[in-house]
Amino acid sequence: MTKVSSSEIRFLEGPQSRWKDFKFVVKAAWEFIKGFRTLHFVGPCVTVFGSARFKEDHKYYALTRKLSAEIAKLGFTIMTGGGPGIMEAANRGAKDVGGKSVGCNIILPHEQQANPYLDKWVNIKYFFVRKTLLIKYSYAFVVMPGGFGTMDELFEALTLVQTNVIEAFPIIVFCKDFQKELMDYIEKLKTEHTISPEDLNLLLLTDSIEEAVAHIKKSIDQFGLKYAEPKPAKWLLEKRLLHL
Repeated sequence: MTKVSSSEIRFLEGPQSRWKDFKFVVKAAWEFIKGFRTLHFVGPCVTVFGSARFKEDHKYYALTRKLSAEIAKLGFTIMTGGGPGIMEAANRGAKDVGGKSVGCNIILPHEQQANPYLDKWVNIKYFFVRKTLLIKYSYAFVVMPGGFGTMDELFEALTLVQTNVIEAFPIIVFCKDFQKELMDYIEKLKTEHTISPEDLNLLLLTDSIEEAVAHIKKSIDQFGLKYAEPKPAKWLLEKRLLHL
């Protein structure tokens, strides 16, 4: 079990002194600024979510590596949570074909060290900051088998698309057998009228790399995705070395 610091416990207990709340806001703002500065030049991304616990010899690792390679061939930067397992496989797949690979790594006492297949990464303290960064730079989301964190990221993306906070970019859920009970539950949400029938169209469930890549290509055609590379700002001391 992850050890929770006393400062985190105090913050989650409820209202603190105004000074402590202000310091927390400043820390969170700095995490956002650090992320924005690191990832500003990474280009259009596709984010791959999935478990940190699958090893290199696992079938989901191999599948993710192959899928990410095909997505990287479209010109997208592969973005992940930066850690091992599925995240490593996705970043590795990008590097296999000479693509770009970035990570937004969460600082944890276990499981999460930046994998060796990253061109650039940023270490983030807070999950809510990390989720924002993973979504901010992405034009599609791929959900591989995973645990609580993966489900959190999936439903965050679905909610943002459903509520029109972000464009209806592709959300691709991979591995039908693994995801069967999840999809049954989502179908139950439709049956119980807690979501609309058309909300099921917000995601694609597939086992096919070809179908997933075609779905992303269709989105490019739909939205006319054009990426204007930002120029370094001299007043921020940004240089070409910040680029991938």
